[in-house]
Amino acid sequence: MKDRQILVVDDEPKMRRVLEIMLQKMGHKVFGAGNGREALEVFAAQAIDLVITDLRMPEMDGIALLAQLRAQESDVPVMVITAHGTIETAVTAMKHGACDYILRPFDIDALELAVGRALNGAEVARQNAFLREEIGRGWDAFIGTSQPMQDVYSLIQRVGPSKASVLIVGETGTGKELAARAVHNASPRREQLFVPLNCAAIPADILESELFGYEKGAFTGAVKDRVGKFELADGGTIFLDEVGDLHGASQAKLLRVLQEGEFHRVGGEQIIRVSVRVISATNRDLAGMVTQEKFREDLYYRLSVVPIRVPALRERPHDVRLLAEYFLEEFCTRNNFRRKMLDETVFALLESYAWPGNARELRNVIERMAILTPGDRLTRDAIPVEIRVQREAGPKSTIQEARESAEREHILRALEESNWNVSGAARTLGMERTNLHKRIRALGLARGK
Repeated sequence: MKDRQILVVDDEPKMRRVLEIMLQKMGHKVFGAGNGREALEVFAAQAIDLVITDLRMPEMDGIALLAQLRAQESDVPVMVITAHGTIETAVTAMKHGACDYILRPFDIDALELAVGRALNGAEVARQNAFLREEIGRGWDAFIGTSQPMQDVYSLIQRVGPSKASVLIVGETGTGKELAARAVHNASPRREQLFVPLNCAAIPADILESELFGYEKGAFTGAVKDRVGKFELADGGTIFLDEVGDLHGASQAKLLRVLQEGEFHRVGGEQIIRVSVRVISATNRDLAGMVTQEKFREDLYYRLSVVPIRVPALRERPHDVRLLAEYFLEEFCTRNNFRRKMLDETVFALLESYAWPGNARELRNVIERMAILTPGDRLTRDAIPVEIRVQREAGPKSTIQEARESAEREHILRALEESNWNVSGAARTLGMERTNLHKRIRALGLARGK
């Protein structure tokens, strides 16, 4: 494993120089420091992949340096230098978080083996940190037996093993990222990283830095090199959520990566080549954006080799029961609540609701019901007012309908807070009791509805 940045810490300049020469011959870039304090300054300014430190140094010794690095929550591997007579001290250092030790005098083969072992171990730890997030987030996270979902499952199984770029479309909250993870898990790249990036959540002026990384000094605040998401996903999959929010310059660079498999970091000139599968997602009409010249046509066709549409929850109402029960059980387990059940009376109402926020909204509603219900059974009364109240049928303008819906919810909330004491609710609302009675009748409100 070459081209890594290694920090050598030793108060003896000759010994430090020997290590620097040996590591440079292995292909690494080496920084030097004479004690722990100098090492911390270098570490703050550079993207260090490995620290090799002597134990006995003035001002701040190796153990203190190791403690400072761990206090910063840095997981950089640290190797310690020791002589034959102080191996016990090295073992003590390893108990404090050092990954290995090397003996003086240095043997280049032994040093190369130890350095390779430390760097490989750090790479495995980094990948495991990402992979742990994937546990339970593949096929198992998909809930639904309806035909629309069966069609999605079938398409994922067919496209997963290929190298094709996939564009996942669907409304907000439908589970587009779950579909992307399922495609990754169904592919030969499933043992490598799945790296997500929400293009809409990152300001346009730093989006390219997130995608492609940057070199030290590329802009104000770039105090050390940073690896971008594409470089991190090399060999695996990158998931570009809300890809329709990419601005023009980023679209052009993304197209080059898809065409050539290469890019350079912001502020850098070195070409970086990667093998990355791109899965993207959007809730916008990319084809319409292409027509309006807001999205590159060539990029659109590169991204949407295989499109997958995730259906809205209102299109699969029979899955609402399964999802609601799953969300409730998962919430109670995660928060150490005693087990709660959904009463049969809730399902008809939940299934008749349009769920504009889709499964994400359903999850939030179930968690809210679980928190606010003191007993073990969640009944119809636990369903939030805005879902229990159905809109009246009839030809109404959008403004009138919205006004009445808001008024209905406001009055219902006041009535429920006063246990349906109309006088108390009228005082809360700041209106006459007789007028409130009229509005209750006009809006068709009744207790338990």
